[in-house]
Amino acid sequence: MTASLTFLSMAQPQLRQRLNLLLVLGASLALSVVLITFRVFITQKITFVFLLWNLFLALIPFGLSTLLRLTHGRLKARVLLPVGAVWLLFFPNAPYILTDLFHLEPRAGVPYWYDLALILTCAWNGLMLAYASLTDMQMLVTRRLGWWAGWSFAAVALLLSAFGVYLGRYLRFNSWDIITNPLTLFFDILNRLLHPWQHPSTWGVTLLFGAFLLLGYITVGLLGRVNDEPLRAA
Repeated sequence: MTASLTFLSMAQPQLRQRLNLLLVLGASLALSVVLITFRVFITQKITFVFLLWNLFLALIPFGLSTLLRLTHGRLKARVLLPVGAVWLLFFPNAPYILTDLFHLEPRAGVPYWYDLALILTCAWNGLMLAYASLTDMQMLVTRRLGWWAGWSFAAVALLLSAFGVYLGRYLRFNSWDIITNPLTLFFDILNRLLHPWQHPSTWGVTLLFGAFLLLGYITVGLLGRVNDEPLRAA
């Protein structure tokens, strides 16, 4: 009984923080949904409806990391590892939405600025879901293996996600191709690993996009700490 009360008292601040995050992310996602829905209503075209599916895919790693974070301490490694592997498989879907800016072009019936705002809100949501999810996973790794392991995990995850973005955007693979089309996926990846100089675009996208994601992740983390300083001082 005492152990349960202790767990609840420790979990309450974490649950409140998670609830606040969910409310903000929910409001931001709702804005994207409203913009897409309104565009369909005024144009009678489903041009950007695919972004709803992309946002759903971006929610999967965030949902998994939230479950792992809230149940940490009660799950064994034999559960954390496979769930973490599924998380890593779906994680690139979140930053992938940034590349949907490729679809931006003037279209009749809708102002150019409207489509820009629509895609930017979706891209922002994908990026924030990625960072929020990675923060959860990094903290889990840090608690078990230490600070260096946590940051190494975050850096590798972002670099792998950048590679995943390349696979999705340019080679048109999906997360489930590891089950439905594993051989083609494996040989395409192996070919790029064994012959990197023959695929400069692969590594250009991976390294540049990975560096951008990592710098953005560090920046968001530092901003959060700066905002916490006055509260701690008070």
